[in-house]
Amino acid sequence: MTHPDRSAIAPDLDVLRAIEQRILWLAVRMVDHANRSDSGGIKTGGHQASSASMVSIMTSLWFGHIGGEDKVAVKPHASPVYHSIKYLTGELDRAYLTRLRRKGGLQAYPSRTKDPDVADFSTGSVGLGAVAPLFSAATRRYLNHHFEQRPSARFIATVGDAELDEGNVWEAIAEPALQGLGNVMMIIDLNRQSLDRIVPGIRAGRLQRFFADAGWHVVEAKYGNRLQEAFARPGGEILRRHIDEMSNEEYQSLFAYNGADLRKRFLANAPADLRTFLDDVGDDDLAPLVGDLGGHDLDLLIRSYRECDAETDRPSVVFAYTVKGWGLPIAGHPLNHSALLTAEQVDALRSRVGLREDTEWDRLDPESPAGRLCDAVGREINNVPPPSRPEIHVAPEIAQHTSTRPTSTQEQFGRILVALGTDPAVAARLVTASPDVATSTNLGGWINKMGVYSPVERTDYFGDERLLRWQPGPEGRHIELGISEMNLFLLLGQLGLAHEHHGEMLIPIGTVYDPFVLRGLDALIYSLYNGSRFVVAGTPSGITLAPEGGAHQSSVTPSVGMELPDITACEASYGRALDWLLSDGIRRLSEPEGASLYLRLSTRPIDQAPFEKAVGQLGFEAVRHDVLAGGYRLREPAADSPSGVIIAATGPLMPEVLAAADGLEEEGIATTVLDITSQDRLFSEWREALAESARNQAERSAIHLETIITTTERHLPIVTVQDASSHTLSWLGSVFGQRVVPLGVDRFGESGTINELYESFGLLPDQIVNTGIAAVNLLG
Repeated sequence: MTHPDRSAIAPDLDVLRAIEQRILWLAVRMVDHANRSDSGGIKTGGHQASSASMVSIMTSLWFGHIGGEDKVAVKPHASPVYHSIKYLTGELDRAYLTRLRRKGGLQAYPSRTKDPDVADFSTGSVGLGAVAPLFSAATRRYLNHHFEQRPSARFIATVGDAELDEGNVWEAIAEPALQGLGNVMMIIDLNRQSLDRIVPGIRAGRLQRFFADAGWHVVEAKYGNRLQEAFARPGGEILRRHIDEMSNEEYQSLFAYNGADLRKRFLANAPADLRTFLDDVGDDDLAPLVGDLGGHDLDLLIRSYRECDAETDRPSVVFAYTVKGWGLPIAGHPLNHSALLTAEQVDALRSRVGLREDTEWDRLDPESPAGRLCDAVGREINNVPPPSRPEIHVAPEIAQHTSTRPTSTQEQFGRILVALGTDPAVAARLVTASPDVATSTNLGGWINKMGVYSPVERTDYFGDERLLRWQPGPEGRHIELGISEMNLFLLLGQLGLAHEHHGEMLIPIGTVYDPFVLRGLDALIYSLYNGSRFVVAGTPSGITLAPEGGAHQSSVTPSVGMELPDITACEASYGRALDWLLSDGIRRLSEPEGASLYLRLSTRPIDQAPFEKAVGQLGFEAVRHDVLAGGYRLREPAADSPSGVIIAATGPLMPEVLAAADGLEEEGIATTVLDITSQDRLFSEWREALAESARNQAERSAIHLETIITTTERHLPIVTVQDASSHTLSWLGSVFGQRVVPLGVDRFGESGTINELYESFGLLPDQIVNTGIAAVNLLG
């Protein structure tokens, strides 16, 4: 594969070493400066040792390998190294170097939404950034099959070896949908240290076998050229064997010694032949020889990267052996993870790299070979802000809604997707994904229409024997994953960044069983934090999925969706309302202030007539406006009454709620029913209005809840009803100071019928009636 990069140019190692030393200094000094400022009585933190182990890897990568199209995920604890590179290449202003871990400055870990110089991947949550390039490469491959061919690009992750403890890494590496990505390279910073300990030596070989068994090309950069030359001399095999057989703990302990002390410790228990072999190695040369690991040999690293480039049909991994704290007095110390150099040690390092206090933040001399290389690299690879996302035009109502027969929101979701497939402009960008639950989340119609994606044609041996057309090929528009919710949200996250990373916007829609949204929550948060935009449908949900039992009955997901930033949680009771929410949500994916969308769906069919009645009475535009704003009045009180109650509800419980409203009216209690389509939007609008009022010392601005709860109703008690934790809607009473009695699901469910479980949680009509009467009598 041909790349517009530096990988075909013979590197000038002296120039790279000059850059390497300046990067080491800047990274260390940034952390040092940050910790000399007060953070409010708590430790500022930073990772000088973890940064130092990455300096050679990132110097060789940026200044000897990558090009402008390549995407790189940076090891979280190496963020000072990254920012130093961006400063030296001219992208980052000098003022930021003294604002590490400060508000409005540089984040503790690379953030594409918070940092001024990170455009590729956020990597703050270990393990997730490590595999994000895999999913970005899969996105690029998908785009190349559905749009015009993109320029060649490589997708690279620099990863701390302790990150490989995260299970999501192996879920991604083993994922069949990610196979064959020859433009992916992972570089493992194998410094053999985690937060608290030195990792046992058996680990490295085991990890390499894991990768190889998953089909990856494995490259080991263990020993630098100096050691390799020593091994090649007569008798050198004894030296190799001695180091190979040494435990990680013993080897790491050697970095604290030099000269005769090092020789004594290194040769303790060594064979006499090794002592003889090292007789011609002076004491001053012994430490550079013994500590010559491949992860700090710039030439070996660049050759390792180029070897990976030759692999075009499978991803590659480079195990780069490094020293945590390389080049610093804390090198190899078992507790150096968050250790900081003393002021005296910083002064000594400054002098060693040829700087003074008045020049310590300077860039390299622009006329020097190192300065010219920094300028050239900056002009080639520094980030350029992407253009705005294109507007997505979706019909206000996507599907035909001519029947009022009972239907579920999950069933209607499938119909809406099929209808979206008839709009060429939308269908071209729409891609679905699921973790082996496509058919059980109603994606079958979409798949039959659009096909399953595979980079190569695959034979469907069942053919017409099954109703579902499952013939994977490059033209398909559904990506089927294995059972890994982490992989689903990581894929959605990268599909949702297709415009920013690859210049072509996609509309990603993922489906997952609602309770298992929580299984992938870390990846969902990560994707949102990256600024990605996508739609996820959690279905089926709640105890309404009665026979499946407590393990498959979600209760806290509405609260999670409501509390997460940059995603709007919605739960429609009726199919037509779902249509409007999805249409609006797709449109918002492209808006500058837009957000992702989380739809909570159900498999319970309910009568659609009450919704159509409301549309007939109030009008299409009025009801649609209210649905999108977060809620509407589904049922008006039948007659004036001295007592009244409001039932605010959502989802598949609406038949029980409407029946309860009729029962309350029979008891002489005027009952209003509110269908809450997005408690998220209602709460966010109210909260923002309160915050604005506090900032401006003015009255609160108007909110949608004032429209659906009239002035004459704001003294009435509210009963909230939802197939979810009862607290989720209970905040409604705080808006106008109303008393609230919340009904919902506050313990684990079990298998049974819908009626049995609704009765168990007090959600049948007569139980809601009794709650309403109590609310009026006791709280009204």
